[in-house]
Amino acid sequence: MTIVREMMDERVRRVQVQDYVQKRTTRAGFGGLSIQRTPLGTHVRIIAERPGLVIGRKGSDIQRLTDDLERKFGYENLQVEAGEVNHFALNPLIMAAKVANALERGWNYRRAGNSMLQRIMDAGARGCQIRIAGKLTGLRHRTEKFLSGHIKFCGETALELMDVGIAQAKLKPGTIGVKVSIMKPNAKLPDEIDVVKPELPTTEAPEEETKEEESAEEAKEKPEEKEEKKTEKKAKKDSKDKKKEGEKK
Repeated sequence: MTIVREMMDERVRRVQVQDYVQKRTTRAGFGGLSIQRTPLGTHVRIIAERPGLVIGRKGSDIQRLTDDLERKFGYENLQVEAGEVNHFALNPLIMAAKVANALERGWNYRRAGNSMLQRIMDAGARGCQIRIAGKLTGLRHRTEKFLSGHIKFCGETALELMDVGIAQAKLKPGTIGVKVSIMKPNAKLPDEIDVVKPELPTTEAPEEETKEEESAEEAKEKPEEKEEKKTEKKAKKDSKDKKKEGEKK
């Protein structure tokens, strides 16, 4: 049970680290992080839309973040690195934050959901779902969904092919939750099968092919040679007929 407990504690600590770093790097467009253990210590790589805001002037912000993570979560020899996300429109965390930011700036939820959905699909995603829940209009809680393309909701396919990002928009009526699910452009569904044609073994040509080759060779011959062959065949036939008549006599 000790090993299981250590694994659970490590998972909880990683989730807490992600939440803490996401709050600290909201302005930079937080797109996720990866934590790897190395023989020299722990390596944390932060992916952001604007990594310059994570690093700060002369690396002051990232050094301060490193010290806070070591003190708060008990890491030793921590190394923090910031990198730029390749396609921010395909990152669900960044797009969920953009939807929440648009709602906080006064956009209508339909306009925010449809515009971000179109932007994600134009970037090459195979499918996308944007879910906005909260007091959108009136005093009652509502949930609105914006869908496009292929979407998987459960099972191993959803875990492997769907990337999920969550953000919150704090408005006067209350907090509105935003959940963005994106299917990767290179996602291959289980029912998509590539049929490969088998390679036939090289064998001797059958009799039909040889007949076709002979007919093709005969077609290539000159008309004079054809007439000579016909006359020879006719002469042989006449000679055979004469012999038969002589034998009968």
